[in-house]
Amino acid sequence: MHRAVAFWSGGKDSALALDRIRRAGEFEIASLITTISAEYRRVSMHGVRQELVERQAAAIGVPLDIMPVGPDSSNATYVAALRQTLASWRERGVRHAVFGDIFLADLRQWREALLAELSMSGVFPLWQADTRALAGEFVSRGFKALTCCVNDAWLGERDVGRALDREFFAGLGPGIDPCGENGEYHSFVHAGPIFRHSVAFTIGEKLYRPLAAPEPSGAGPAIPLPASSGIGKTKGFWFVDLL
Repeated sequence: MHRAVAFWSGGKDSALALDRIRRAGEFEIASLITTISAEYRRVSMHGVRQELVERQAAAIGVPLDIMPVGPDSSNATYVAALRQTLASWRERGVRHAVFGDIFLADLRQWREALLAELSMSGVFPLWQADTRALAGEFVSRGFKALTCCVNDAWLGERDVGRALDREFFAGLGPGIDPCGENGEYHSFVHAGPIFRHSVAFTIGEKLYRPLAAPEPSGAGPAIPLPASSGIGKTKGFWFVDLL
C-alpha cells in the first residue's frame, strides 16, 4: 500500500475525498495537512479555529500537520510554505498527495507541476464528479456538517451555520453549485464514516466580513473570492464562529 498525505480543510470535499481513498484501499494516509493562518490560528478561507481541525484529526485517527501561512496571506508565502511541507513528507518517503478538488483544471495542473518538482504525484478522488451526485453521496454516507462561511453573492446570514442535509441541498437556488464550487460556501464536517466519534463543538456568533473592511481582531485573513457568475457581486462573507 502506498503512503500519502491528504490536504484537509475540515470541510465536505476533503472529507468525501478521504472517505473514497480509504474505501479504495490503495493508499495509507500518513497525515492530514491543513493550511492555518499563523496570526489568527484559523483555517484559511473557512475561518474555523485550529483547535477544531485538531479535534477532527483526533476523531479520524490520523496525525495533523499544520501548514502555517504568514499574515500577508500572499501567494508567494503560501507557495513557500507548501513547498516546505511537501518536501518534508517527500524526505519521509511519501510520494502522493490527496486533494478534494472537483473542477478548476488550472489549479490541478499547478498542483501537479509543483508536486512533479518534488518527484511526487497528486491523487484526485472527486475529480470531474457530478456535484449533485456528490452532495447525495455526502448525505447518504452519513456525514454531518454545517456551513461555516457563505458568500453573499449567493447566500445570506440565515444560510451560515445551517446543516448540510437533504433539505439544504434541495433548497439551493438556481446557479448555486451543490458543492459550492463557485465559492458559494465552505463547511465544517463533524461526524461521518471517516470519524471514530463525532467532533464536539458549539455554535457561536455570526459575523459579516465586508471585502473592503479592515480585519476585525481574531477574525482571520480576508478571503479574496469575488463572484464571477453569482446572483450578484460579492460584497462580503458571513461566518459563524465555531467553538
